[in-house]
Amino acid sequence: MPDKTFTVAIIGCGNRGTDVYGNIMHGMPDKYKITALCDINAERLDIAGKKFDVPDALRFIDEVEFFAEKRADVLVIATLDGDHVRQAVRALELGYDILLEKPITDKIEECEKLLAARKNYGGKIIVCHVLRYSPAFLECEKILRSGELGRLVAIQAIEQVAYWHQAHSFVRGNWRNREETAPMILAKCCHDIDLLQYYAQSECDSVSSVGDLAYFNTDNAPDGASARCCDCPHVDSCTYSAVKLYIDDWKNKGCPDHKWPQCVITNARPLTEPALIKALREGPYGRCVFACDNNVVDHQLSDFVFKNGVKASLLMTAFTANGGRNIRFCCTLGELVLDEESGYIAVKPFGASQRAIDIKSLGGDANGGHGGGDYGIIEALYAALNGNNAAGVTTLEQSIESHLMALRAEQSRLAGGKTLAVHDDN
Repeated sequence: MPDKTFTVAIIGCGNRGTDVYGNIMHGMPDKYKITALCDINAERLDIAGKKFDVPDALRFIDEVEFFAEKRADVLVIATLDGDHVRQAVRALELGYDILLEKPITDKIEECEKLLAARKNYGGKIIVCHVLRYSPAFLECEKILRSGELGRLVAIQAIEQVAYWHQAHSFVRGNWRNREETAPMILAKCCHDIDLLQYYAQSECDSVSSVGDLAYFNTDNAPDGASARCCDCPHVDSCTYSAVKLYIDDWKNKGCPDHKWPQCVITNARPLTEPALIKALREGPYGRCVFACDNNVVDHQLSDFVFKNGVKASLLMTAFTANGGRNIRFCCTLGELVLDEESGYIAVKPFGASQRAIDIKSLGGDANGGHGGGDYGIIEALYAALNGNNAAGVTTLEQSIESHLMALRAEQSRLAGGKTLAVHDDN
């Protein structure tokens, strides 16, 4: 019997819901058909509806109306963090299988509520820890499990947020304020902590963490700086000028019709310079980075001890020129280094010849975002929906473990770096 085509509903028609998961699914017509959409923004909803050929009657502004009945086989939940659990529980009640954007939530009790709902109603939930599906990160897993480098002892990881990405997402953007969203250790490092747990293959025993907001505040504003970059005397010289980061960068890349993060700051399609200028003058992304309502950290160092003895450290920092992850695995018979910025995996067995693996040779870049992980998770979802074993699928239980690690890290940071047990029964 051939595998079936699954119908898909999407709630949250922003970048991840529409431009990433929706686009990938729409490009697999033999596997997925998008049949219903929901978003509180009418303009985004209209754009997605036209793109995916969803009729007006199945485009919903109102969440309650959308959830009045089941609209498809699968629900993609790509809304803001605080909406996830409420919507996922209702989806399980209706009988959906779910692709759930990360993070799940920043509340431990909500993690427990969702886990209980899944056990009660059944249904599959795959959380979007997309790096588990990226060829480079899968290659590291393969090498570690091969035994070539012996037993894993310690992991040293750096999450290079990049100065411009910090300004976009965590100073001006949706994840800037702790009162409105998850803490940065969860919002940005959800992937990284999931990978630490994935590679360690163990529950985490304890965590300690330190970090703060060192730079993006009024104390560091240039003299005479304006509240908005378009009106600022430093518009051409400031590193964080929104005009430079959005408009000049877009022009330098050849004015593409649909480029991230420019596509996030305006709903105009195709992108145009007037639309971008309007967004910077009127919207949140045109604000001075030293005059925003941000209060999340711009650097944080966390140490984890796993129950099987593996130790791991994670440095998240805004103060890097480029993005990408750098992970060093220290093993009893050698070391392994993944460096996304250089584009190589280095395999260094002790006393033997070393080798370098070009990440591009693994094929991930040909399949889009997160080194092919965005595409990979949609393929894994399809396998799981058909009852096949999908290697690396992030179960809800595994995802909740990494969320708990992140939330305990934030509690430790707020307590001045105090070492905390990850599980209450410790």
